Amino acid sequence: MRALANWSGAVVGLLLIISGGLIQTFIPLPASGGGVIFQELPVTAQVPALLLTALVCGPRPALLAAVAYLSLGLLLMPVFQSGGGLAYLLDPGFGYLAGFVPAGWLTGRLARQEGMGDLLRLLGAALLGLLVIQLSGIANLLIGGLAGRWGDSLGDLLIGYSLGPLLPQALLCCAVAVLAVPLRKLLLVES
Repeated sequence: MRALANWSGAVVGLLLIISGGLIQTFIPLPASGGGVIFQELPVTAQVPALLLTALVCGPRPALLAAVAYLSLGLLLMPVFQSGGGLAYLLDPGFGYLAGFVPAGWLTGRLARQEGMGDLLRLLGAALLGLLVIQLSGIANLLIGGLAGRWGDSLGDLLIGYSLGPLLPQALLCCAVAVLAVPLRKLLLVES
């Protein structure tokens, strides 16, 4: 029964990650004349989809979903932002995608520990997962920069791939934690 839950969680996670890559994110802000406006964020819902999978389904389904996503993208299915294929291994952003694997596992592992059912602890697990993705991406940028692979300066790449998306992704971690609390209760996930 647990194996079925792992596989079904992985399939749902994979579908969330793929569809999350297609969904532009927004944040509601108060309008000057009253009401609410929606401000577009410079990130998609892909990272939050992975982190939500990990928080709700656990480490194995999140790990399987991340590996399946990378496998699909590297085997010429256009699931990555700029398509797919093995050439994507040489893209400056690939390190962030590769970071999905350890981030999904770590976030899911933390979410399965005793007493992890409250909002702040789930938020902490999601933020640690985001940190792992960022560190993986930055390591890839540094290694590629030292090898002279990137045409842009390292500073520009760090701003474009790490610093620019960091705050919006951290905000989305808050939304993911808020969503994870009722989903875990609905799915009877032990806290």
